[in-house]
Amino acid sequence: MITLNTVYIIAGLLFAAFAIFNLRDNTNPKRFINALFWGIYAITFLVGTELPHFVTGCMAILLAVIAGTGQLGKGKNDTNQPGVQLKREANAKRFGNKLFIPALLIPLVTLVGTLTLKYTPLVETKNVTLISLVLGTLVAFLVALLMLRDSPIKAIKAAGQTMDTVGWAAILPQMLAALGGLFALAGVGGVVANLVKDVIPMGSPLAIVIAYTFGMALFTMIMGNGFAAFPVMTAGIGLPLIVHQLGGNPAIMGAIGMLSGFCGTLMTPMAANFNIVPAALLELQDKYAVIKTQAMTGLLLLLANTAFLYFFVFRF
Repeated sequence: MITLNTVYIIAGLLFAAFAIFNLRDNTNPKRFINALFWGIYAITFLVGTELPHFVTGCMAILLAVIAGTGQLGKGKNDTNQPGVQLKREANAKRFGNKLFIPALLIPLVTLVGTLTLKYTPLVETKNVTLISLVLGTLVAFLVALLMLRDSPIKAIKAAGQTMDTVGWAAILPQMLAALGGLFALAGVGGVVANLVKDVIPMGSPLAIVIAYTFGMALFTMIMGNGFAAFPVMTAGIGLPLIVHQLGGNPAIMGAIGMLSGFCGTLMTPMAANFNIVPAALLELQDKYAVIKTQAMTGLLLLLANTAFLYFFVFRF
């Protein structure tokens, strides 16, 4: 049976490969630090469940220290070499829009797997969507190799070079989601609830809904991740006020609440993997250009989500 631990092992092996490639990259002046960074990250996936929590915590702190002190670097990217560039241009002309097939296979296989694999003994039912996503990625990887007739080693090496370009931002969502869970356990949700009760009129459903959706967006902007904001804001406002006090539908509250958080993602540099990394990869002069372009869309979507939540959460 394919379980969540299987997914962790696959991810761990991939990050271990990134560490090995870095270790062998003589063009990277910080290759040993890079190898240490991705090697530690690989260990957390491969044997993290077997390690004492204290050891895992120390490893997470070490990753933060390496990233926070700017120790990561990158070597010469193979894709910038003239021969590789010519091959990429030739493949682009040869395949055209067919190059999107591997990328489109990922959501397709994920959807099919989610709807069908839960009825089989092949996968762990409670994690069927995540497992299907990984299967979709592997299928897309194999199809891309067959289409382009390239080496899997070269593909993984290129992926590692991309990860070196992205750097610490690649692991930021996981870290922030964990931080959100810690905030929830520490009772931050209760503090938020008390603050809202002191400021917002409890007899106004609209005011409570606005506090929840805008709070989700604001907390996401601070934390950089909607998954970090969700447990705090839902424990503080969503469940006690919208669901228990006002009788709102928890499914609608949760779904639109997360979408409200994602609106905050569009407007913050803290969501570095979404907003800062693309600017770096595209070599834009203004590193905040992506945020400036998305900000108005994010605000309009937030207003729409607030209206949807108010009109639907108490009626269904």
